[in-house]
Amino acid sequence: MTVEAMRRRRLEPDARREQILSVAIRLFGSKAYADVSTTDVARDAGVARGLVNHYFGTKKDLYLEVVRVMLTVPEVALEQLPEGELPERADSIVSWFLDVVSRHSTSWLAATGAGGMAGDADVNAVIAEAVDVAAAGVLRAVGMGDDPSPALRGMTRSYVGLAIWTAQEWLQRDVLTREQVHVLLSTALVAMVERAFPQAV
Repeated sequence: MTVEAMRRRRLEPDARREQILSVAIRLFGSKAYADVSTTDVARDAGVARGLVNHYFGTKKDLYLEVVRVMLTVPEVALEQLPEGELPERADSIVSWFLDVVSRHSTSWLAATGAGGMAGDADVNAVIAEAVDVAAAGVLRAVGMGDDPSPALRGMTRSYVGLAIWTAQEWLQRDVLTREQVHVLLSTALVAMVERAFPQAV
């Protein structure tokens, strides 16, 4: 048995799942949904196709997980925010967001554009769920996450939408720089918290 084969064999189930998911994120980011198969994912991950199905179900289930991961703010990002004043916290969460979307730009753009699956009810539901989670994370980051009103949640979802579209202007259309996007999003978040959010509490 080769060293590589032994290394693959020793991976724990969680690590194996993450390995498969990482490959799927890359493939779905570089190709349309129709052009990626679970066989492709399995081959690039160095596993049997049955293992992909075991962890994720169908190809569509795997794709939905890719979209969810690309669009959802993880708990660790919120835990690492500084304890400073609002501008510092806004700057930090925007920096985290821009780091993530630039590091995984092709996969993130595919996820936000539904990767050729636009209009699919399941994909739309995952995107809407991810926006809700992101909005909840923003509210927690600015200290307003305890029992927000429907209006406050709506305003925050609107901010998440602004973040998505602005990042697309940078990554896809190349009409804004990262610095311009950062200033826009951090300034807008502080202004919304100070001037708009109080009207929705």
